[in-house]
Amino acid sequence: MSVRSHPAAHHRASLSTREALLFEAGIKLGGLFHQYLGTPLDPSTAAGLARTIEQAVGLQPYVVSVKVRIHPERGGAVGRGAFGYRYLTAEMLSVRIVLGHGAVRVVARLEHRPELRYPLMSVERVAPEPGPVRAARRSGRRSGPSARRSSTSGG
Repeated sequence: MSVRSHPAAHHRASLSTREALLFEAGIKLGGLFHQYLGTPLDPSTAAGLARTIEQAVGLQPYVVSVKVRIHPERGGAVGRGAFGYRYLTAEMLSVRIVLGHGAVRVVARLEHRPELRYPLMSVERVAPEPGPVRAARRSGRRSGPSARRSSTSGG
């Protein structure tokens, strides 16, 4: 396993696997949020943009799965004529990401909270790895980028 794909890459701060995955979850959600806001979209392109974001985030280390939902109806007013399109806003995004390494899984979310008028990033759960994944690793299944890619769609 390369340093890039192992929580020990955070060795300078002596982080535990749990702490490293929590840190990575925050980085991934923050990066996703700031990278894609402002992307032009309409109801017919929202699902495609969501899949593209899932696939891109799914390439990063530790990602087990990522699910993005875009709700274009939550956007503001649409312009007229040539200016008649929406762009991705914080209110439209709902993201759930699962990161894992060894026996640790972190589930984090990014969701707009109307009562706060804010896109809140939060940790939903930190848990041991479920049995079937542990068994698959014992059987020699690879956990590299190609294994991650197959787990990111639709999950």
